[in-house]
Amino acid sequence: MTPPSLPRQAPSPDERSGAPTPEDRKHVVRRRWITAIIILLLVGVPAGYLAVSAQQSRQSGRDKAAKVGAAKVRTGWPSKVQRSIYEVPIPVKASRVGYLETNNWHTSRLYVQFGVTPEELDTFLAEVGTSREDLTRGVSISPSDTAFAGWRWGSKGSWYGITLDAPDPRPTRDITVDLSHPGYPKVFVVSTAVP
Repeated sequence: MTPPSLPRQAPSPDERSGAPTPEDRKHVVRRRWITAIIILLLVGVPAGYLAVSAQQSRQSGRDKAAKVGAAKVRTGWPSKVQRSIYEVPIPVKASRVGYLETNNWHTSRLYVQFGVTPEELDTFLAEVGTSREDLTRGVSISPSDTAFAGWRWGSKGSWYGITLDAPDPRPTRDITVDLSHPGYPKVFVVSTAVP
């Protein structure tokens, strides 16, 4: 009986014939291009993402700083949450809406201004729990709040106001209405909440 044949082993390095064949130029260039593309993808894409992310973060920080650092009423609508917390129901069709919010350890304030029609004024006053008949002649907003908001009460204005006190944590609202142009009243509100 003949012994089973064993599988042939690979030749030892000493038995290999000749030196390894050099890589041709085409393969060298291709390998280097592939390596360069991989490095670019591994380094360039994350670096680009970081640059875009940093720019967005910086811009977001500037926007927040502009809102926080604002010292005068600016054009725009306060959010629904702000309007709800401070109990300032701005009519949907109000024009020239502007606001400013300030917060500290003791009090938070929302300064709001807007223009309305006479009907919208009546609706607004009813929603806050008052009416035109309850308004008294003069400005109800304090001089310090007036200065902070950047408002000016001219002597030619026809100013009427009211202060609506409420128990904490509900806000106290100082409302001043300019009726110089009866067909287009302007409303100014300072709502103060004590946390």
